[in-house]
Amino acid sequence: MNPFKNAPVETMLINPFERIGKNAMLITAKKDNQVNTMTASWGGFGTMWNKNVAFVVVRPQRYTKEFIDAATHFSLSFFGKGFAKELAYCGKASGRDSDKIAKCNFTLGEDKNAPYIEQAELIFVCKKIFAQPYNAESFLDPNIMEMYEKKDFHTLYIAEIECVLQKEKQA
Repeated sequence: MNPFKNAPVETMLINPFERIGKNAMLITAKKDNQVNTMTASWGGFGTMWNKNVAFVVVRPQRYTKEFIDAATHFSLSFFGKGFAKELAYCGKASGRDSDKIAKCNFTLGEDKNAPYIEQAELIFVCKKIFAQPYNAESFLDPNIMEMYEKKDFHTLYIAEIECVLQKEKQA
């Protein structure tokens, strides 16, 4: 039985500063029937081009970037308490070297060609509509450049939120 219900994105009461910036999320995508995930704590939600969107940024050396680039869709998974160890592992380990999903005992689901982690309590299924690598000339605050000693600038992805899956509360 699917523990998720579809929820209209407009009804989401989510504090992105808390959920993304402090608690982090998993970005999950599929390439050639393989799935990889990574922890992210930068991103946000909003409206762009009259669409409800999520945006995330990924550095070029991250293995998950290859999956996001190859896919039309990806998911953003948000967890309740008790997953700090798994989120930390998925942020440090590379999918090139290990099966992070199996190591964390995560189960995969899929919606609209986007794999997601079933242990999450809230999932945004997203369709990529924009990708743009950052470049040094675009930074107006020179202090930000300190975060890019290797000049390994993130790629910005803007994705339309196609559906939201919310775990139903167990009685």
